[in-house]
Amino acid sequence: MSYLFIVGLVGFLILIHELGHFLAARWVGIPIARFSVGFGPLLCSFRRGGTQFGLAWFPFGGYVLPDVKDEREFLNIPAGRRILFSLGGPVANVLLAVFLFSVLNALTGHTSAMNLLIDPWRQTVEMIAAIFAVIPKLFANPQHLSGIVGIVTEGRAYVGFDPVRAVHFAILLNVNLAVFNMLPIPALDGGKILLAGAEKVWPGSRRLHLPLAVASWVFLIGLMLFATLMDVMKVAA
Repeated sequence: MSYLFIVGLVGFLILIHELGHFLAARWVGIPIARFSVGFGPLLCSFRRGGTQFGLAWFPFGGYVLPDVKDEREFLNIPAGRRILFSLGGPVANVLLAVFLFSVLNALTGHTSAMNLLIDPWRQTVEMIAAIFAVIPKLFANPQHLSGIVGIVTEGRAYVGFDPVRAVHFAILLNVNLAVFNMLPIPALDGGKILLAGAEKVWPGSRRLHLPLAVASWVFLIGLMLFATLMDVMKVAA
């Protein structure tokens, strides 16, 4: 399968993640100003129900922007509602993983009710646990990290023209996206949940949200650039 297929797959998984945030926001009553798949200037967009939906020129990312004036107005939203909003994306990816495991089991001939309805939940939990277990090793050996260049290159080589491998690769990427976003880093969903929870114990922690978010974004951008550099060096070798 082509590089375009892998890029489209990554974009689709990000779309599901952001859709989870959007639906969670609608559920808890948080108004949304923009739903974007990708970062940067919008390639195309439309407006519906007060929300601008758009596709940006750099598709490897996305965001759901609450319709608030500033950080203070956002933090005035009850912490419980903000936690549910942050959980929406990872939960959407987990549910998609369960569905894809069911598809994978069907493709490999395992079509019993247990294989299609029960096992996918166990398989998803086991994959989540395995990825969490690997993360400390990756940070201890950052040369093994992969950025988007590595994901696209290795994904194309692994998938080939095999639909079973395509579904398995989609599951792996999807669960990695959920797990990565649940890390306790302030710029990510897990960090936002942690900070929202901390407000209930120490209300003064609100003033730490912005500096911690900025610092973590600097860290993540640096990590992404490092991983991309490593990918390019591997491809060029």
